[in-house]
Amino acid sequence: MSEQTSIPADPELDPTASYATDQSVIRRLSGLLRASAGTRTTYAPATGQPIADLPVSSPDDVIAAVRSARKTQLSWKRVPLDERAAILLRYHDLVLDHRHELVDLVIRESGKARKQAFEEVAHVALTARYYGRKAHELLDPQRKLGMFPVLTRAEQRFVPKGVVGIISPWNYPLSMAMADGLPAVLAGNTVVHKPDSQTPLTALRAIELLYDAGLPREAWIPVNGDGPTVGGAIIQNTDYICFTGSTKTGRLVAQQAAERLIGFSLELGGKNPMLVLRDADVQRAAEGAVRACFASAGQLCVSMERLYVADQVYDAFVTAFVARVNKLKLSAGTGWDVDMGSLISKAQLETVTRHVEDAKSKGAVVLAGGKARPEIGPLFYEPTVLSGVTPAMECFDNETFGPVVSIYRFSDESEAIQRANEGEYGLNASVYTRDTRRGRAVAAQLVAGTVNVNEGYAATFGSIDTPMGGMRSSGVGRRQGVEGIRRYVDPQAIATQRLLPIAASHGLSDQAYAEVMTGALRVLKKLGRA
Repeated sequence: MSEQTSIPADPELDPTASYATDQSVIRRLSGLLRASAGTRTTYAPATGQPIADLPVSSPDDVIAAVRSARKTQLSWKRVPLDERAAILLRYHDLVLDHRHELVDLVIRESGKARKQAFEEVAHVALTARYYGRKAHELLDPQRKLGMFPVLTRAEQRFVPKGVVGIISPWNYPLSMAMADGLPAVLAGNTVVHKPDSQTPLTALRAIELLYDAGLPREAWIPVNGDGPTVGGAIIQNTDYICFTGSTKTGRLVAQQAAERLIGFSLELGGKNPMLVLRDADVQRAAEGAVRACFASAGQLCVSMERLYVADQVYDAFVTAFVARVNKLKLSAGTGWDVDMGSLISKAQLETVTRHVEDAKSKGAVVLAGGKARPEIGPLFYEPTVLSGVTPAMECFDNETFGPVVSIYRFSDESEAIQRANEGEYGLNASVYTRDTRRGRAVAAQLVAGTVNVNEGYAATFGSIDTPMGGMRSSGVGRRQGVEGIRRYVDPQAIATQRLLPIAASHGLSDQAYAEVMTGALRVLKKLGRA
């Protein structure tokens, strides 16, 4: 009986035979983690190639990280606001300077196409610049109306929460890792952050750049590991929780935070609708729908999974849309010519496959796509367009979170709005029409935290001055805008009373004081005072 000889794999023929990332870089970034519980290997979804063996954190590591962050927060909150804002503005430039490196990391860890990876760089830079420029407007103490003119001076201050826990997702490993934490540290908090364990390197490099911009290392401490263990420890020890992920997990996060009476914000799932109205520019709508449905292979909380198209343009739109979908280039390459990349995991591929096969078995028609593409990479699935989807099918009202969209015809606009509002979600929506005033009127009737007119998601996503978040089961709280930073502070009222107390004085009886107060309240109303 002969022995088999083990032959080393050839990296030129087998992508899994070598690491995808310079290991000196891995060692440097690993040093940023507070972790002591062994290691875990991450893999590139597009090729299956190993990326890194990274240290894993234990609950004790999280507790130690929070302790360090809490100690640092006592001094960090006293740093002048101008200095904190200057760090964000320097970070804006560093992110843009290192855009190619960051995009490469996003591609490697998430499998998405380069053009979508760059969106993350732009979003982080926009967020840093916005909050850096708006710092005083959003955080300076504000004068408020006192109880009585002249006699009562009232003001509102914004007190940082303390240590903010951030649990960020894999699908936008740069944008969602940093965009929520930047306003938190600007407001005087410190951060303990768990990036998703599938995509930690992007976050670690982005955090390292934030240190380079001047943020103290103990003001933003990354940890690594699974959600139940490491994420649970963050929820149990920090002062506020920011979570982005599934609705199912979001409910658990909310329950745990509520038990401790700490605040939280959650951006959760969506089954997002796009309405193509009868006067829409068909070619523009078809182009926008392709981006809205298949950016990041549909693995975007705000991507479109339902298209409602008016009778008058339905046939022309479907023809234009399907033609564009069929021309999309799927590839594991990293160039700008790639239109759609890989799914993130075997679990995501299984969900997408199950939804499409279930729909097909129950009578849905595949207008484009409809199958996995393992010859491109282990987790590729074609951009898929379905018609004839009914409530009996799993993809009808369940979030697929993949490159699958269902298309429906409508004849009555009010019916389309009603159908778009059905279900438990309310994250994002889109309306296409040549009449933008009418588009805004339709948008106002949609139950969604963000609605884009003649865009899919980028208009609201990139408008940092506007709030972004979900209604109903799509989330609690908002990122971006004033809401995105005020969630991290406790409003404090300070009122100073001059000359007279708000009570009987100077020999007045309580009864006489009540009569004087009644007269004063009537006068203030006549003067138009709030």
